[in-house]
Amino acid sequence: MGSDRPVFVVGCPRSGTTMLQLMLHAHPRIAIPPETRFLLGAYLDRASFGDLREPANRRGLAEWITGGKTAFGDLGLNSDAVIEEIVTGPPTLGSALGIVFRAYARRFDKPRWGDKRPAYLNNLGPLLRLFPDAQIVNIVRDGRDCVASLGETPWQQGKDVCHAISDWARAMDSSAWARRVLGEHSYHEVRYERLVADPEPELRAICAFLGEEYDPAMAEPARLAEVAVPSRKSWHRLTHEPVTTERVGSWRDRLEPWQVTLCEAKLGGRLRELGYPVSEDRSPWWGGPGRVHHLHYAHIDGPRRTVAARRALTRLRDRLRPAEALAYRPAEPRELLPR
Repeated sequence: MGSDRPVFVVGCPRSGTTMLQLMLHAHPRIAIPPETRFLLGAYLDRASFGDLREPANRRGLAEWITGGKTAFGDLGLNSDAVIEEIVTGPPTLGSALGIVFRAYARRFDKPRWGDKRPAYLNNLGPLLRLFPDAQIVNIVRDGRDCVASLGETPWQQGKDVCHAISDWARAMDSSAWARRVLGEHSYHEVRYERLVADPEPELRAICAFLGEEYDPAMAEPARLAEVAVPSRKSWHRLTHEPVTTERVGSWRDRLEPWQVTLCEAKLGGRLRELGYPVSEDRSPWWGGPGRVHHLHYAHIDGPRRTVAARRALTRLRDRLRPAEALAYRPAEPRELLPR
């Protein structure tokens, strides 16, 4: 019998989180949906939903979750049934959110559920307040490949390369925090490059962390792409193809030389710490077209350097204020509704 702890897939955007989501979703006991995009919003706006011990407030929360402003429609669930299950379920925010994920797992007759979103990596504190027994699987990829891939996404259009570089730097700082603070039974890290080169041993290690048996179907995630990846997300087109090493090191062809120089100037320390080789003989940043971006980077990345201090203050405030009833509680059998 495997565990029933929730599983969350995290990582810098374009690190392979969707591929890993599909690999885990291929497991016969685990269901990981497409990005739902309501968990963090619900947490940030939790005060607006009122006291969830009141059924009317739970209904308001449920209607917000299933409404048109979230990605609930991608889950293939009956919104009326989910709303009623939340209303009759335990009166905590984590429970209401967990009910949605559990309903998605029931759709595939699986006992274990989770979620995937890159943004969770920079919000592990709130995630663990909602789901204290969560297991986090973080996928890490060469920052230069992430920067190159981010530059091809719709949400990066109109932004310069500094935004993508800063995104990876912040994600790696969050990863370092997780390695220091979270225990080995709560946090597991996998490298994208090793996962695509030889999936089975990496997936076996993930399964051992999760307390599950490895299933060979996990190494063929493309089989599930039609079911678990919304067709409108064209940037995930490679998930419909077999796992490949084709994009490993592709930054050499996809980035301009000055962009590589800028990446390594800003990310070199983190890249070396993670074991990624960095060139030592590149021209200095001030000698080429990247010098303007080098100066602009401080403007983009500067505010993000305060994230660690802000999180420490948030944790202190949470300890000082009255405890909130946030954590997920499994519903009693009588509270479960049919699929």
